[in-house]
Amino acid sequence: MRTPPVVSQEEWEAARQQLLIKEKAHTRARDALAAERRRMPWTAVKTDYVFEGPSGKTGFLDLFDGRRQLIVYRAFYEPGVFGWPEHACRGCSMVADQVAHLAHLNARDTTLVFVSRAPQADIARLKEHMVWNDIPWFTITDNFDKDFGVDEWHGTNVFFRDGERAFRTYFINNRGDEQMGNTWNYLDITPLGRQELWEDSPEGYPQTQTYKWWNWHDSYVTDAPPDKKWVEVSDAGEAAFRAESARHKC
Repeated sequence: MRTPPVVSQEEWEAARQQLLIKEKAHTRARDALAAERRRMPWTAVKTDYVFEGPSGKTGFLDLFDGRRQLIVYRAFYEPGVFGWPEHACRGCSMVADQVAHLAHLNARDTTLVFVSRAPQADIARLKEHMVWNDIPWFTITDNFDKDFGVDEWHGTNVFFRDGERAFRTYFINNRGDEQMGNTWNYLDITPLGRQELWEDSPEGYPQTQTYKWWNWHDSYVTDAPPDKKWVEVSDAGEAAFRAESARHKC
């Protein structure tokens, strides 16, 4: 194994700052791509697909759970999949292992669900065994997977609900699914994005002050104003971050 050279702390910091220039450019490019994604056209969902959930039959609109945005990951757990019935697909299981606490997505009017063709009894047993109890997981009963390009391979579909109408807004699969799991990455593929003021979003999209909506996952209250103490803390943190960035530009 041929490792990189060992240098002094000063040389290491200089190399880090050079790489940071490219990393910041990458971040800005990622933000611009997310802004373009928010402007993608939508296509109407014309079928009321039916799923099986823990409480019985569930219509497609019910998957939103009262929220405007829905992210659906097609996980392969069913007869014929490697690992059945003890485990789901190894790749899909790694995706499930990455999922952050869903309270943060829910606070941005977004619901995440997994869907598979396995019966609910098997899904419940798998979730318990793998400690995925917080992930809503439904059974596909019709052509949902085929209609949305996930009948033969995993993939993540994004939808938006407007009253009784729903629209498909985005789709990502293959290596694109590798980035999923993080709250920010999930929000970046939704039509509304992170919903923060710094984002380049179409006119009229919901946006709130950056950082201010963040909360402990057990403390979100719908429509509650930002906590005054957290506003002070986040403002101070952002000011320190800006000052540090300015110093490195000198």
